[in-house]
Amino acid sequence: MNLAIDVGNTKTKIGFFKEDQLDYSKTFDSLAELNQFLGSKEINSVIISSVNTSYDEILQELKVVTNPLLLSNKTPFPFENQYKSKTIGLDRLAAVAGVQVLYPNKNSLVVDLGTCITYEFLEKGKIYLGGAISPGMNMRFKSMHNFTARLPLVKPETVENWISDSTEGAMLSGVVHGIQAEIDAYIQEVESKYAPLTVIITGGDAKFFESKIKATIFAIPELVLVGLNAILRYNVPI
Repeated sequence: MNLAIDVGNTKTKIGFFKEDQLDYSKTFDSLAELNQFLGSKEINSVIISSVNTSYDEILQELKVVTNPLLLSNKTPFPFENQYKSKTIGLDRLAAVAGVQVLYPNKNSLVVDLGTCITYEFLEKGKIYLGGAISPGMNMRFKSMHNFTARLPLVKPETVENWISDSTEGAMLSGVVHGIQAEIDAYIQEVESKYAPLTVIITGGDAKFFESKIKATIFAIPELVLVGLNAILRYNVPI
């Protein structure tokens, strides 16, 4: 059994894989909790990706994990990476690896709806060209509240009307319909140049927007874990 560990800002998500098939996934609030859980598991190979926690700190907590592959920008990837900046988030590269294994040889666009909304384009399943980044839904609500004197902090909820007669409704309409229109427009633009195009959405807000996007899409919540496992299999003889 292979183990993929994705250490995020607030939670850690893991996935157990039998070859390239996800057996099950689980989320933990702390690394100590994860370490206790892993103590009774038989694990062949491990890959760890972290958003901002150092690998030294992670390995001090995960004492039961030995010889893991620690994902970095220098790790060999199973695709050609044409992204010029070395500061790209590792979760973005993992998502690209995930879509590559699930949709080989396809023009694929990944839309990750998390803290930020990221767009990743993989040409013909082989060449990662890059993408785009914009503020996520909660970031937009918090920004309007924090950078103005009187706008309230609005919680996400579905809104039908584009024209609202209340401040909270107008904020909801602006954020929710704005993201919806942004995603539809981005898909349309990429598809105009790289048809046929396979579109995958993932991330914490993917379920919220899944039914709101006009284009044909596939929702894959565990895409990053799938990609981490693909990178592990690419680097470690299994």
